[in-house]
Amino acid sequence: MPQARLCSCWGGRVLPLLLAYVCYLLLGATVFQLLEKQAEAQSRDQFQFEKLRFLENYTCLDQRALEQFVQVIMEAWVKGVNPKGNSTNPSNWDFGSSFFFAGTVVTTIGYGNLAPSTEAGQVFCVFYALVGIPLNVVFLNHLGAGLHAHLATLERWEEQPRRSQLLQILGLALFLTLGTLVILIFPPMVFSHVEGWSFGEGFYFAFITLSTIGFGDYVVGTDPSKHYISVYRSLAAIWILLGLAWLALVLPLGPLLLHRCSQLWLLSRGLGLKEGGAPEMEGVPRPQKTPISA
Repeated sequence: MPQARLCSCWGGRVLPLLLAYVCYLLLGATVFQLLEKQAEAQSRDQFQFEKLRFLENYTCLDQRALEQFVQVIMEAWVKGVNPKGNSTNPSNWDFGSSFFFAGTVVTTIGYGNLAPSTEAGQVFCVFYALVGIPLNVVFLNHLGAGLHAHLATLERWEEQPRRSQLLQILGLALFLTLGTLVILIFPPMVFSHVEGWSFGEGFYFAFITLSTIGFGDYVVGTDPSKHYISVYRSLAAIWILLGLAWLALVLPLGPLLLHRCSQLWLLSRGLGLKEGGAPEMEGVPRPQKTPISA
């Protein structure tokens, strides 16, 4: 019966998963509240104290004039204008910065520190995203499929000699290690050096970016006191695209590597493995093939 199957599905899978999902959200909300609420209150009090001290030092201003000035600063910040520096600050809409913004649109990162302010720009952004987001998904899927083709021999893992199995495991581990260095370790080091961040802040930016969370609290190429090379933000956009493609490949390969390592470890414990064959002891099942998902 369709209704009985629906109830069984809800009771057997959907409901426990829903409860786990809600509990995870509640846990995150509780932890973030404990960690951040007090710091926010201290920042708010410090800001109010600085405003009062500013009014005391500049008696020609009153509270209303100061609030209006703060409002002007906030509106400029929302439109992507950094209040620091002067009118000689580099444009947020030169070609390199525009290329970086286009990359954040199609990858759905959306830092939030910059957005079109004209009506024409907003309309174009909508249609650009409607085409660009599916195009980005197709591109990443095809790129991931192309990288998977080089690892297709893993599907015939059980048919190969033990030494070949070990070499494949070592090669895959080396590939993951080098990819981690190139995508998640070296770029944060570069960003930390160029932007004046700590390595932890650079790594935080890299993870928040490649996970497409994109809070916007850390964004490269936005400090008006620094002189960036013209292609700096364009290179950052290219890194984002390559990083997303690498993650699309690595996420399914992680469980595969753990599965292969566990199989190799079991087979190395004196289970009578023949060269190129499978264990012949009773009760020990032959490992099943685990295809690589695209």
